[in-house]
Amino acid sequence: MIHPTAIISPEAKLGANVRVGPYCIIEAGAELGDGCVLHSHVILGGPCRIGKDNEFFPFAAVGGKTQDLKYEGEPTFLEVGDRNVFRENCTIHRGTHVHTPTRIGNDNLFLCYSHVAHDCQVGNHIILSNNGTLGGHVEVEDYAIVSGLAAIHQFCRIGCHSIVGGCAKVVQDVPPYMIIDGNPAATRGLNQVGLQRRGFSEDDIKALKSAYKKLFLKKDINLTNQLSSLKADRPANHEPVKHLIEFIEGSKRGISR
Repeated sequence: MIHPTAIISPEAKLGANVRVGPYCIIEAGAELGDGCVLHSHVILGGPCRIGKDNEFFPFAAVGGKTQDLKYEGEPTFLEVGDRNVFRENCTIHRGTHVHTPTRIGNDNLFLCYSHVAHDCQVGNHIILSNNGTLGGHVEVEDYAIVSGLAAIHQFCRIGCHSIVGGCAKVVQDVPPYMIIDGNPAATRGLNQVGLQRRGFSEDDIKALKSAYKKLFLKKDINLTNQLSSLKADRPANHEPVKHLIEFIEGSKRGISR
């Protein structure tokens, strides 16, 4: 299942039932799991370890060298899980240091021209839309959506089940379960429709809505006071609200408010 125009290093490893289309290049150190499909003109750099049933569309460049100027030439890595889709012209880079590989989980969709920079940690079931950009060291939790042309600053975190609006400029952490939009980005509301689609209970959604009002709509701008008040409320007993509180308390760049 390898097209005769494809160039594959003898130091690359391909699993069972892998399909490699015309003019693809697979470099030394690249490992492909079973059932992966490379349509055409795909470049897989190395070292990288890619799981099963991933699909690569034309001109995707995955596993390339970091763009970080601190890189000194040591071997660095990219780790990719299973069932991801990499659409046309998307770019995924390896880590900058040997101990901090770029990691991508399972069942993610990377649309055309999207970019995942060095050292990013991307979870599962994430959509990175056309021209969406993750700067270096960005962390993205499960089921987050980054809309088209949105740019995420280095070292930011994107919380689970959140949506980043199109063309947004994100320079601080995106709280989980929220809708973020603007330049610079700000929290616009609870991602209620998304939570309903994901099967969240009405009680959990009601608790998150109450937490949103307390954290983002109150006149008291002291976040520490707001978190203390929220912890004393009944909504804090719900697991999603607990995660929201822990996420905010663990923020190093601050929260988009």
